[in-house]
Amino acid sequence: MKYIRDLQAGSRITGVYLCKFKQSATTKTGKPYDNVILMDKTGAVNAKVWDPDSPAIENFDALDYISIMGDITSYNGALQVAIRRARVADEGEYDPSDFLPTSEKSIDNMYAELLSYVGSIKNQYLKKVLDDFFMNREFAQRFKRASAAKTIHHGFVGGLLEHTLSVTKLCDYYTKAYPYLNRDLLLTAAMLHDIGKLKELSSFPANDYTDAGQLLGHIVIGTEMIHDEIRTIPDFPQKLQNELLHCIVAHHGELEYGSPKKPALAEALALSYADITDARMETLKELFESSSKSSDEWLGYNRMLETNIRKTGDLPD
Repeated sequence: MKYIRDLQAGSRITGVYLCKFKQSATTKTGKPYDNVILMDKTGAVNAKVWDPDSPAIENFDALDYISIMGDITSYNGALQVAIRRARVADEGEYDPSDFLPTSEKSIDNMYAELLSYVGSIKNQYLKKVLDDFFMNREFAQRFKRASAAKTIHHGFVGGLLEHTLSVTKLCDYYTKAYPYLNRDLLLTAAMLHDIGKLKELSSFPANDYTDAGQLLGHIVIGTEMIHDEIRTIPDFPQKLQNELLHCIVAHHGELEYGSPKKPALAEALALSYADITDARMETLKELFESSSKSSDEWLGYNRMLETNIRKTGDLPD
């Protein structure tokens, strides 16, 4: 089996892959075919079953592990697999860990570092909120394995943790550079800003939007989760509650980016900057990794970054 990141146009592919997506379609001439997305821990690739009625194509569904043979081509600048044979793989033919994209960093070490930030919070009410979430065994296990996104950035096991820790560390730096920021408020908001993604996205291997995710989104879901937890803490100050929840609802920065409110507190603004910085830099990292085998300096237009991206040239000695 070849990992998806190692595939090259003009070669043949054989092995077991996760069928992330499957949808029947028809060509302009009315001939049926299937759109498929194949996935392993290194990435995903679009595939087609041009003859779904062929005896070589056995029945399979999305989220099945399938053994395939196919030919790799290039279409509109992207790799595409024409699947010639396919069947559902038997248990023992594959290791599920080969099919879940996972953070390159130690998940346990990242969580321990995040807990060190929890331990640094001095305000008793904010500390209690954080403890109630991050010291809860069930929450911790879910948080460690969760993705931060379906596709855009940090879309892998441990992605939510990696993103949250990066945002928290950026916010900690901001409090040193700009001492007027309330460190306890900002870091608490940073650690909690994306917890709604635990309910917005389903677990792997699906990693897709839930009904709640589609209808409400992680900002609303996360705000509700934090508000419900605050209600269990006696005498939690109303002003502090409003400030914390404002940081959460405003952390996307702009209304057109999904925030119900624009930042009105310095801490909310700082959180929105840290959030977008880490998201954009991770997007670039993943873009550079996916194009590492290409000799082209210009990588094309990126929809999220809204610009044509070019690799930096080697600096002269």
